[in-house]
Amino acid sequence: MTRELTQNRIQKIWEPTKDDRPAPRRAAGAPHFANPPTVIVMVGLPARGKTYMSKKLTRYLNWIGMPTKVFNVGEYRREAVKNYSSYDFFKPDNECAVKIRQQCALAALRDVTSYLKDEGGQVAVFDATNTTRDRRELILQFGSENGFKIFFIESVCDDPSVIASNIMEVKVSCPDYRDCNKTDAMLDFQRRIECYKTSYQPLDPDQYDRDLSFIKVIDVGRRFLVNRIQDHIQSKIVYYLMNIHVQPRTIYLCRHGESTDNLQGRLGGDAGLSPRGKQFAAALAGFVQEQQLKDLKVWTSQLCCSIQTAEHLGVPYEQWKALNEIDAGMCEEMTYDEMKEKYPEEFALRDEDKYYYRYPAGESYQDLVQRVEPVIMDLERQENVLVICHQAIMRCLLAYFLDKSAEEMPYLKCPLHTVLKLTPVAYGCKVESMSLNVEAVNTHRDRPEEVKRGPGTLIRRNSVTPLTSPESNIKKPRIDDLDQAPIHELPPTGASLALCSPSRLPLSLSQTNRPPVSEGGFTLSLSKVNTLEALHCFILSLCQQPHLTLIPSDQHTQRTVAQRTLYTKNLRRRSLGLRDVLQPMKLH
Repeated sequence: MTRELTQNRIQKIWEPTKDDRPAPRRAAGAPHFANPPTVIVMVGLPARGKTYMSKKLTRYLNWIGMPTKVFNVGEYRREAVKNYSSYDFFKPDNECAVKIRQQCALAALRDVTSYLKDEGGQVAVFDATNTTRDRRELILQFGSENGFKIFFIESVCDDPSVIASNIMEVKVSCPDYRDCNKTDAMLDFQRRIECYKTSYQPLDPDQYDRDLSFIKVIDVGRRFLVNRIQDHIQSKIVYYLMNIHVQPRTIYLCRHGESTDNLQGRLGGDAGLSPRGKQFAAALAGFVQEQQLKDLKVWTSQLCCSIQTAEHLGVPYEQWKALNEIDAGMCEEMTYDEMKEKYPEEFALRDEDKYYYRYPAGESYQDLVQRVEPVIMDLERQENVLVICHQAIMRCLLAYFLDKSAEEMPYLKCPLHTVLKLTPVAYGCKVESMSLNVEAVNTHRDRPEEVKRGPGTLIRRNSVTPLTSPESNIKKPRIDDLDQAPIHELPPTGASLALCSPSRLPLSLSQTNRPPVSEGGFTLSLSKVNTLEALHCFILSLCQQPHLTLIPSDQHTQRTVAQRTLYTKNLRRRSLGLRDVLQPMKLH
């Protein structure tokens, strides 16, 4: 029985106009979020891992594209009081010290405001003890006055061994105890904790704090208590905190053995190992045996060279599609010289912004970050792991562990036949590079010193190939120009659809005079489908502000690749292809 679909047409369209262009964004290339900024407030006694969680969480949020910064009140206090004497400074009856600490907290909050309002920040982490309800009420009032969401993270731990370990590994080496031996530092810090205990008021989920948004991390992740999660950012924070652990472990990262495509300098592909690549695979097996790692897990991609490298180990391995190399789209299996000759504009665009640049019908480094995020979550849960992956994937993983920026990520050096040993430490990650003494071709390409733009070259992050000539009548606006637009009614006619079958960018763009569009504007051409509302809902869910013009069109059979690209500032941030979602709709 044929299912009858609704015939109601789309009632609203979005059309970019010349007069309603937005002000420049605060942070070029940073994702735009509809949510107000978030302030993460740490809560708990000293030596409970608050700073560890703050730094780790900040690293993760920056890596996924949410500009985040830690504001540690202890650093403000050290700046205000140059010479720390003893735990007496933290006694609740020390009125002078209490005033100093209060002023330091207020100074940190002022900097939080500047960061979130003026510097393009999306999340600020307020790292302090915040053990009293009065202090937390002050922070809630601060958030209300500035339009910030407040999310509390309380770390509760009563395990003496964990507390002692934290003090010895981190606290005794902090600037407060620079000229003090470890025994005296340990004793003083324990007394400092006792000072805080006298006024500590934990978060109360049953009564006093039941309306607040927070997570309690109990005994370093043995248990969690989550209360009133309000948005996507808070849910990601909770999910991340529930995956991390502090047990000692080692992560080994390496690329597959040299492939035949590597020898020819080709992008992507699924070639097998070269003779030297097979030699590296055998050397890697010997290296793993020498490490004598307990319960080592081996992860590979689903590509031939990665699997062949793992097969020499003689141990079970797990294949991850998410670890496949970056998809070069139409440039797949080309050399750099071939790409430069065939698509010179694309080659130049890639050099301008390698992180955001997306290969035509392929992926960008930003897409890879979204793709490998589940891998990061699983890595945080594991103990000893060997990951055999590819150059771009390895760069994404390294950028997370080493806290590298989006600008640095695409140029991190990840040579073939080299194993990187990552050992998480207190507030970071220790890296050791070990070459297995098997020669290999160098696939690293340095950042261009100077990028020259020719006539007609556009500053874009989404690729459109082939590019039109400077004399073309089709004008391609900057992505940042398509931001806000007025709403207009759709004419009461049927819509039409244009799909490009092999491409990941299946919707078409055309410039037309029906209805009039502002200079440089685009219209989206859809064909006759009964699932128009479903398609529209999907686009709306994918793009918070899609800014598309829906028009009737019968001329959708002759399209260039440049016109077969949905060119919006929001869609370029999504790694999922529309074709994968539209295919089940049985469009005609």
